Amino acid sequence: MITVGLTGGIGSGKSAVGFIFELLGIPVYSSDRAARQLMENDPYIKSEITNLLGVKSYDNAHLNRKYIASLVFENEALLSKLNAIVHPAVYDDFKIWISNQSAPYVVKESALLLDTLPQQPVDQIITVFAPREIRIERIMKRDGLSFEETTKRMSLQRSDKEFLDNSDYVIVNDNVHSLSHQVLSIHTELINFAYSIKK
Repeated sequence: MITVGLTGGIGSGKSAVGFIFELLGIPVYSSDRAARQLMENDPYIKSEITNLLGVKSYDNAHLNRKYIASLVFENEALLSKLNAIVHPAVYDDFKIWISNQSAPYVVKESALLLDTLPQQPVDQIITVFAPREIRIERIMKRDGLSFEETTKRMSLQRSDKEFLDNSDYVIVNDNVHSLSHQVLSIHTELINFAYSIKK
């Protein structure tokens, strides 16, 4: 089965694009959602996070996302260590998930997709691109962050050029170009690609 990576910077609109793929009948795996669930429920991961970031990481056994964010987005070393705890478990979860799928291809949505290559390979990469100003506005509105907090989080991710240079497809999400038309065009190509491999 073909695995298509869906990536892009924070606020680019990956989830919106993923939703359109789902409407087209394509299974979409959200790495961010899986990471949150594992951080919330997996005993080993909870223990490792507590050891790394302290007991305040959980409040009444629930993930204290605000506290964790306040630490890791100010300390790249801590962020890397947290990712090293969580993302191997996410990949294991993804492998179980994909084994239960039967579509011509699946989409794996992940902001850190490029960081996990080549250990976690995909067959094609789609990058969702949005202008910086639009992304900042979206993030501040969605997450209730200040301008400084938003730009700090953006600075911890790969540059637009890195995302674009490693892409097979690019979707422009700038409130002008139609997302659905772009996704449908790529979907048609991926379906044809998937069936050509089967022959």
